[in-house]
Amino acid sequence: MAFFVEGAKNVTELLLSDFTITHLLLTDKFLSEQQTLLARFEGEKIVTTPKALKSMGTFSSNEQALAVARIKPNAPLEIRPGELILALDDIRDPGNLGTIIRIADWYGIKKILLSPETADVYNPKVLHASMGSFSRMSFEYVDLKSKLSDVAVPVYGAFLEGVSIHDFEGGTDGVLLMGNESHGIRDDLKALVSQKLTIPAFGAAESLNVAIATAVICDNFRRLNK
Repeated sequence: MAFFVEGAKNVTELLLSDFTITHLLLTDKFLSEQQTLLARFEGEKIVTTPKALKSMGTFSSNEQALAVARIKPNAPLEIRPGELILALDDIRDPGNLGTIIRIADWYGIKKILLSPETADVYNPKVLHASMGSFSRMSFEYVDLKSKLSDVAVPVYGAFLEGVSIHDFEGGTDGVLLMGNESHGIRDDLKALVSQKLTIPAFGAAESLNVAIATAVICDNFRRLNK
């Protein structure tokens, strides 16, 4: 199976990754600006026009490139002590998922576990929102209850109630579980959470967007590891 990415940023990141790219549609602009990078590309190159790229992709404008690559196998990810891993329970909005991937990349997280209900990582909206960060991440779609039921690291969950992330002084590794945008973490996963975490509110908003909440919690985890 294959997926495609479009735009100079995502295509450049893809070319720098270990994904297998089979086809590359590019304009003269991309060809002239990325000669060194393209010299290592062994797939099929097709020089075309920005108008043609626009007609084939989802961007309102794309003046540089579109790449087709092979989807990686859904291989099991090992949960090891010493690293922080994200687990996403039913994150359905592609924009949120793409932003979370970008946030994970910013904070040095390399592995993301995804429930089967979570949006498709290879959805064009997810890839666009990730701004190329998807190319540096490992993913596993898996039943989270089975995956997390017997792990040797703490499982932290984001809740509206729990220990304030500002007061949290726990370890800097483990699994950070983030729940659905509307309903939070499912009941059958709550029992697997060893520490509930919350972001204290100072105003009247009912909740935070899940991507923003992920960023706040990840930032505090990394603060503990300075």
